[in-house]
This record gives sequence, structure tokens and C-alpha cells, in this order.
Amino acid sequence: MGSKVSGKTYDWYLIKRILTYTKPYKSVFYWSVLLTIGIAVVSPLRPLLTQVTVDNFILKNNTIGLLWMVVLMISLLILQTLIQYYHTFLTNTLGQSVIKDMRNDVFNHILKLKISYFDKTPIGQLITRTVSDLETIADIFSEGIIVIIGNILQLVAIIAVMFYQDWRLTLVVLIPMPFLVLATYIFKEAIKTAFQEVRTQVGLLNNFLQEHISGIRVIQYFARENQEFNKFKTINKEHQDAHIRSNWYYSIFFPVVEFISAVSIGLLVWYGSKSILNNQVSPGVVIAFIMYINLLFRPIRELADKFNTLQMGMIGAERIFKVLDNQEQAINKGQLKNGVSKGEIKFKNVWFAYADENYVLKDINFEIKEGETLAIVGATGAGKSSIINLLNRFYEINKGEISLDNIAIKDFDINYLRAQIATVLQDVFLFSDSVANNISLNNPEIELHKIIEAAKDVGAHDFIMRLPGNYQYQVQERGATLSAGQAQLLSFIRALVYNPKILVLDEATSSVDTETEHLIQVAIEKLMQGRTAIVIAHRLSTIQNADKILVLNQGRIVEQGTHQYLLNLNGVYKSLYNLQFSE
Repeated sequence: MGSKVSGKTYDWYLIKRILTYTKPYKSVFYWSVLLTIGIAVVSPLRPLLTQVTVDNFILKNNTIGLLWMVVLMISLLILQTLIQYYHTFLTNTLGQSVIKDMRNDVFNHILKLKISYFDKTPIGQLITRTVSDLETIADIFSEGIIVIIGNILQLVAIIAVMFYQDWRLTLVVLIPMPFLVLATYIFKEAIKTAFQEVRTQVGLLNNFLQEHISGIRVIQYFARENQEFNKFKTINKEHQDAHIRSNWYYSIFFPVVEFISAVSIGLLVWYGSKSILNNQVSPGVVIAFIMYINLLFRPIRELADKFNTLQMGMIGAERIFKVLDNQEQAINKGQLKNGVSKGEIKFKNVWFAYADENYVLKDINFEIKEGETLAIVGATGAGKSSIINLLNRFYEINKGEISLDNIAIKDFDINYLRAQIATVLQDVFLFSDSVANNISLNNPEIELHKIIEAAKDVGAHDFIMRLPGNYQYQVQERGATLSAGQAQLLSFIRALVYNPKILVLDEATSSVDTETEHLIQVAIEKLMQGRTAIVIAHRLSTIQNADKILVLNQGRIVEQGTHQYLLNLNGVYKSLYNLQFSE
């Protein structure tokens, strides 16, 4: 979805902020500006040389002088071509360098945003910001602000030379100019609205594609291909219509400019011919003025287009800086980067709500000693996963305190804190990379022999060796080429190689077959040795040996104790147990 933006053609605050990214490329920027001035200075010289050639050499039959003037004009043309080449190359290089740095900043910022930000922000929107919106900023340099300044300088230089040569002829030629300025303004305002709609439609299209390609299995499972295709056709048609509307404005504006240009040349021919006949002006001046008109109307016609390029860049910049200025980052004021030696966990009077005061955890109190295993059970929505999210500081608590080894978790550096906790989720995410890199997450400290050793401990080495390329086998997006059980085993190896103090298993066996579950139970026993563990599970058979079991109901702890103790209570846990193991 498109963000609301101010719609200003230019915003000095945004421009200044974008220009800060040119600091590492000062020499490229200065050369671009210098070449822009060079183009403006060189532009009026060709008509001027043409006038001199006609009046002083052609009309006077001076063939030698004519030859030298031709050589001079060819040299000027070569110089102008070189200036234009380097100008185009440098401005595009500057634009691409700036968006490279900005894209790094945006992605780095996104990586640090709270999980809650992604709960309410479409992924397709962030892709649009990081890719296509940034491309519009590159255009600010290659086709926007520098080119606009160059065109304005070119106009000033041409008009100044025209007035210097013949002010009366210049005034006659400029009679249609107010109409051109008015047409340009109307076009600029109309195309601005059209371009904003185009950007909005691009964002909607990206969101739709990202969601539906990611969820392609669901679409095919329920045979919804035709319905979703019809939705796509509607969105795609709106995208097409937005582009057609913008092109429609161009199809009107350019003929209008050509018509006004023709009127200006007509006035020149009429008044210029009279002046030649009255010996008030030379033929060379009239010929030069025809060239001046062409030079004059080209940048004016381009200015409207360039202003809209700048406008698109401003819209893109505003959206990008809105992401960069988002402060929904995990508060990382903690300084401690050591101190977790035992992995003892304590929740004291913890209250938490995702929004307002709709608490999903209410007055949670429990303690886990070093090396103990705590199991958490309860119905869906009871708050089990919220406890894990709070421990990792993906969300901040509303009231109470959470501590590790008697130190409040907010006092730890957040990256250090999370490095002490390895979490194995039910929905394992695998990247498009090798098996080894999916396990190590490209950590150079985790060498292949450590991965192989951990895989053997977990019992996954044999299945990995059967894959084509074994540990270098390329896993496809989200692990599509592996079974759920195989992907789950890789996540266990990942947890083991990072050697955490605390292990969290969030329903890690709920999506695997019985045979794989047996392997995972062996892996869990290996992983838990010498570690504090929190296990969230629907299958009560997997947690019977836990040191303590918490039973959650509607965000509160309603029962806690060992498996046998809770059965003897004949309460909620006993009901869950009977439900699962009844004949």
C-alpha cells in the first residue's frame, strides 16, 4: 500500500537530506555540476558560429574562412559530445552510488525494527521501498535536479545571447512564451497526480504478488487459481490505467509545445524577413535565431518532464525516509555483554499486551533454575508463544520484570541476549542457500566440521549425506525441496552449533511424522544436556519428563508442577491429558 506523501514538487529538507549521501562522492558531484555549467555555456555557441559563418564567410564568398569555420564547428560538436557523455556517465554513477548507500541503510534499519512493525506492515510495501522507490532517487541525479539546473542555465544563456544580438527580434520570438509557461505548469500539475497514482498502483501490485506467490500452495490446495487470477487482472488493469493516464498527458503536452514552437518560428520568419529587407538585421542572425528557438524550446519541454522526475524522486524519498525515521526498533540501552553463565530465568509479575491494555499475559510468575526444563501448555491463544517473544525482547513488557541470572534482561545488550537463546520454531524458515549455510547462517566461526559433528549428534547426518551435494545441497526458497521433518532437523542442528545457554522449543515436533519425531526426541535430549530449556508443546507425551510444567489459560498460569503432580490435581492439565490419550 502506498504511503501518504505531501506531493511537493521539491522539498528542500528532503533534497538536503538526499545530498548528504553525496559526501563520499564529492568529486563526482562537483564534476557533474561543472559539466552541467559547461553544457549551458557551450549550447549557444553553435548558432553564434553559424551566424558568423553565414554573414562573414558565405555571403562574402570567403571559402578559406568558411573551411576554418566548419573545422571549428566540428571541433565544438566533438567537445559538446564529450561533455554530454561524461555528464550523463557521472550523473548516473552518482545516482547509483547514492541509492546503493541508501539501500544499505534502509535494509540495515529494517533488520533492526521490532517484530511488531512487521505485524502491521505488508512485506511487499517494504520491497517497493527498498527497490523501486529507491530507483526514483537515482533519477533525481541522472534526470532530475542536476539536469533541471542545467536546462535553466541553458535557457538563461540562450536568452541572454539572443537579447545581446537583437533585442527586438528576441521579444517577437518570445511572444508565445507565456502560453508555453502556462501549458507547462498545467502539464506538470496533471502529471504529478498521475505519477502519484502510478506509484500507489506499483505498491499494490508488489503487495499482491508477494503475498500470492508466497501463498501459492494454499491457492492450489483450494483450487482458487481462477479467482485469484481475476483479482490480479483487476489490480493489473488499474496499474495499466494509471500509466495510460500519465501517457495521455504527454500526448497532449508535446504537440502543444510543437505548435507554440512553430508559432514562434513563424513570427521569426515574418519579422526577420522584414528586418532583412530593411537592412535592420543580417540573414545570419535570422538563421541563428531559428537554431536558438529549437535550443530554447527543447529544454522547456524537458523541464516539465524533469520536474516530474524530481517529483517522483521526492515521493520516493519521503517514503524511504519514513521507513528510516521509524523508531520502532528494539530499545537497546543495555550495556552488558557478559553475565549469563547459568541461564536461570525469572518472570516476576509480568503483564503484556500487543495493543492498548488487551493483556495476553497477566501477572505471570515463574522461575527456572540452571539446567532445568520448563514446559508450557495451554489452548491456542493462551499466551505460550508470547512468553518466548518477551524473553527474546521482540516485544517489551508493560509491567513486571524478566531476568536472567538475576540481571534484568533490559540491562543486557540485545544482540548478546539473543545469542544466549536458541529458538527452534514449528515453522522452520530456510533460506535459498546451501544446507551448511542454513545451519551456520553464514557465521565464519562455525566451521564445517562443527556442523557435521552437530548433525551426527542430532541424527541428521545420514539424510544430509543422501542429498545431492550433501552439505552443499542448495535448499530452495523456504526449504520447499525438503520435508517438514528434514527442515526441522536442520533447525535443531542450527540451535546446537550456536551452543546457547538457553534452548527454546516452540511446538518443534508438531509438524513431523512419528519416525522423525523419534529422531527429534533423541536430538532434544542431546540439546538439553547442560542447558536451561523452555518447551512449548501440544503433544503432552513430549514433556512428561519436564522439571516443571506451566498450564496457561487466557493469559494466566492456572496450574504448575510436575507431570504426575498435575495429573493428581485432576484439573485443566488432566483434562488436556485425557483428551489426547483417551481411547
